[in-house]
Amino acid sequence: MKALGIINFEDNVATVDGLGDYRPVPAIAILGRYRVVDFVLSNMTNSGINSVQVYCKEKPRNLIEHLGEGTAYNINSKRGKLRILYGEKSFSSPVYNHDVANFILNMQYIERDHNPYVVVAPSYFMYSLDYSTVLNKHVESGADVTVLYTSTNEAKTSYLGCDVLTLDKEKKVTAIEKNRGNTQRKNVSLEAYVMTKELFINLVKKAAETSSLYWFKDILRDSVEELDIRGYQFKGYVACINSLKEYFRVSMQLRDRNVAAGLFKPGWPIYTHTNDSSPTKYEAGSKVTGSVVANGAVIEGTVENCVISRNVTIRKGAVIKNSIILPGAYIGEKVKLDHVVVDKYAIIHHVKELKGTDEEPIYVKRKDRI
Repeated sequence: MKALGIINFEDNVATVDGLGDYRPVPAIAILGRYRVVDFVLSNMTNSGINSVQVYCKEKPRNLIEHLGEGTAYNINSKRGKLRILYGEKSFSSPVYNHDVANFILNMQYIERDHNPYVVVAPSYFMYSLDYSTVLNKHVESGADVTVLYTSTNEAKTSYLGCDVLTLDKEKKVTAIEKNRGNTQRKNVSLEAYVMTKELFINLVKKAAETSSLYWFKDILRDSVEELDIRGYQFKGYVACINSLKEYFRVSMQLRDRNVAAGLFKPGWPIYTHTNDSSPTKYEAGSKVTGSVVANGAVIEGTVENCVISRNVTIRKGAVIKNSIILPGAYIGEKVKLDHVVVDKYAIIHHVKELKGTDEEPIYVKRKDRI
C-alpha cells in the first residue's frame, strides 16, 4: 500500500481522567493485555502500510516502551519503519502542543517519505478496517480528502466532543461541527483521513499560518467549501476512548464475545507487545464469571463481570464486580469493589469497600495504597 501511516494523538477533548495523568491515551491498557494504540496500528500494518509515524503529545516513555522498534507489529523490516515522534522543544502553554505544531517540528520525516499518499488516524478510536480499501475508493472518487465516519444513534451519550459530518447525497462533506450531545443520530467522524502527501503538507502549513492554535481538523473544517471532501462510512464496531466513563463502558462491553467479534476478526490480528508469564492461578474457593482475565494473576476471591490484567492478586474473601484491575494491582482480603478502575501497582487493603456507578466509576490512582 503506497501510503505513509500517521497515527495522531488525542485532542484536548479526549481526556481520560486519572489514567491519563501517568501516560498518553495511546498507551492506556485495555482488555488486560492490549494498549489503545494497538488497534489503529494493527489496522495499518494489516493493510500493508510499512512506514508508520506515531505522534505523542506528552509523557512518551510508556508508549516508547510498549511499541519498541515495531517488531511486534511486523513493521520494522528492510522496507518499513516505525517512528515515535513528539515535539522536541518545550511549549509555552499546553494549548500550543497540538498536532499541527508537532507535524511542523517533524516535517522532515514526512517530506522524506517516498509514499505518495497519507493515511492519518488517531489512536483513541478502536475499530478493525482495511485502509487499502479506503485508499482505492479515494483514488477512484477523485476526491481531495476522504474522511472515515460512523453513523450512530448514541451521539447523546457517546462521542461527545468529537467531530460530526453533514453530508449531501453524494457523500460530499458540507459541514464539520462538534458533537454537543444535542441529538441522538449523528455521522461521527473517526478523524481518519486519506489524501495525497502533498495536500497533507500544504494543509499543515496552511493551518500553522492561519492560527498558532489550529489543529489539523480545524483547517479541514475551514476548507470544506474549497476542497472536495468525501465521507466513507464504516459500518462495523467502533469505540472512542475519550473519557474515563467511555473507557469503562467500552471495557465492560467488550467482555461480550459477540461484541468483541466486531473488533477481533479472523485473519485480522491485533498485535501487541507480549509478555511471557505463567497462567493465572485460580485457588480453591475462587469464583470467576463473565470476566476477561490475563496471564499471571492469582485469584482467591470472587470476580464478576470484570477485566483483570496481568499479575493481579485478589485475596481470599474479596468480591470484585464490574471493575477493571490494571497490571500488578493487589486486592486484599474481604475487599469489595464495584464499578472501580484500579491503576497499576495500587494496593487496596485497609479500605474494605469502594462502589461507583456506570456514569462515575471510581478511579484508584497508580501505586496508591488505600
